[in-house]
This record gives sequence, structure tokens and C-alpha cells, in this order.
Amino acid sequence: MNIREQSEEIERSIFSTYACLSTKSRGRERDEEKCSVRTEFQRDRDRVIHCKSFRRLKHKTQVFLSPEGDHYRTRLTHTLEVAQIARTIARALRLNEDLTEAISLAHDLGHTPFGHAGERALNNIVPGGFRHYEQSLRVVDILEKDGRGLNLTYETRNGIVCHTTGTQADTIEGRIVRIADRIAYINHDIDDAMRAGVISERALSKEVTEVLGKSTAERINTLVLSLIQNTEGENLKMGEEVQNVFDRLHKFMFATVYTNDYAKREERKVPDFITFLYEFFIKHPQRMPEENKRTANIEGVERAVCDYLAGMTDRYAIETFKKLFVPNSWIGFK
Repeated sequence: MNIREQSEEIERSIFSTYACLSTKSRGRERDEEKCSVRTEFQRDRDRVIHCKSFRRLKHKTQVFLSPEGDHYRTRLTHTLEVAQIARTIARALRLNEDLTEAISLAHDLGHTPFGHAGERALNNIVPGGFRHYEQSLRVVDILEKDGRGLNLTYETRNGIVCHTTGTQADTIEGRIVRIADRIAYINHDIDDAMRAGVISERALSKEVTEVLGKSTAERINTLVLSLIQNTEGENLKMGEEVQNVFDRLHKFMFATVYTNDYAKREERKVPDFITFLYEFFIKHPQRMPEENKRTANIEGVERAVCDYLAGMTDRYAIETFKKLFVPNSWIGFK
């Protein structure tokens, strides 16, 4: 046996009966020769890590818009935290850690600049609306590698598009990513909100600190352990008390951070900002990069402009706006 076949044999011998084995994948849209070293899901993970959209996540907002500080989360660090939490859960339940990681690393590839404010802005102006999880799937299917896509397996693609509300993923690994995403963002957003002075440690209820823990690490540990200890077969669940307190913590974050006027004051500029850019490129599609102009010729200008704006980082979007709409100082002839 080659190395890949040995890894596949290990999966068969140690994984839970509920795990998605690499050998049982429904495959890729385009058939490829198998790797002699890596399993199918390991290849998916590696393709995501090496793609351009993954690298751009480091300059995309997570919760606070373009924060001035080295320790605030970005969309990239959020993605890495989701992957760590999801891998821990998958390993403890003897599920496919490689598939879990591949989905985790790819789940936000289609996210807009300026976080959910950018997503809402695009959703309001793009025909048919905009949802970042659908755009993430479009990134891996079409936009990466100059229109060829990453040709990921069905299971990874399904986990990406099902990582948020709505239809659940077909695999238990995909469903783990949905839970890990929520565990990650609630807890690291608390940490960032405290760092920014939006909330204090005293703002967390006694119920939260006693049941879940006082620190980020304690809360994540409590939630992960509760999920591992209470899961039955394919039924992922936390203990009732932990789940109830976690749900109330989620509501608390929406009331005090995600809709906080002070923390989100700069986000009020995002809808007009995105609309200006959208309308400009609709009128002037020739000003977009070549790959987007090709999309405009095939799928229409609206689709191409949506792809272009969704793929921007915060700083690239701002620089593009400045070049288009902010006059430069005239320095005379040199």
C-alpha cells in the first residue's frame, strides 16, 4: 500500500461508524488521479490553504471595522480558531478531522469586506441578494485558479454552503463546523469587545461566568466538553443548562456588541460606500480586473461586480474608493 492507502486503512480501523471516510467521498465534479500521499479531504484542506481568497482573509473585518490594534481578530484568525475548535471536537468523537478542517478553513472564503455590514450592503443591492456562504461555495467552485475553481470534494463543498443557518450539512463533520463557528465567534468577540472597552467583565451575567466560565479559554472548554460528552451518535448536542446559557449569551452579544451604536458607528458608512463602488463598476465594467471582465461577458455585469466587491479586502476597497472618488492634490508639472 502507498501512504494514502495506509491512511485510509487507519481511518477504517479507528473512526466512528458515523464518520465520513475519505474512501466513501462522493467525489469531485471533475475526476482526478488520486494522490499517493494524501487522502481526498487532505487535498481539499491543502488547496484551500494555498488559494488567494484564503490569504485575503487576513485583511477582512471580523466584528470591529478596521480596528487599530494588533490583537483584534480578523476574518483569517476567526477561521483558524473555528478550525481548531472543530478539529478538537472531531478528534474526540473519532470523526474525520481532515474533512472538518477543510470545511472550517473554507467556510468564510466568500465573505465581504467590512464583515456583516458589507454582506448586508451587497444583499440589498445585488439582484437575487447576497449570502456569504453561497459566495464561499462560488469561490471554490468557480472563482479560484482563474475560473477553474479548486475542484473540491462534494462533502467539503456541502459543509461550506451549510455552515450557517438553514439546511444542515450531510456529514456530521460539516455540522460540527456550524457549531464550532458559533462557539468561536461568540467567545472571541467577547474578548475583542472587552479589549475595545465596549463591554467589561462585569457585563457578563453571573449565570454565564458560573456555568460557562470567566475567561475565553474556560468558556470554550466548557462548551466543547459539553458537546463531546452529550453527543449521541449523529445527534450533536450540549447539556441542557450549558446550551441554554450559551443561547442567552448569544442574545446578550447581539444586544450589547453587534448592535452597539458606539462600536458600530463606522458601519453606517458601509452601505453608501459599497453602493458607490457597485454603481460605478456597473457603469464602467472595463475598470475591473480581467478575470471579472470575463465573468461579465459570460454571466453578466451584476454578477461580475458582485464577485469583485465581495473579494475585496477592507483596505483594498478603501484604496479603490479613494482612487475613484477622492481627488489627489495637484503638485504641478515636474
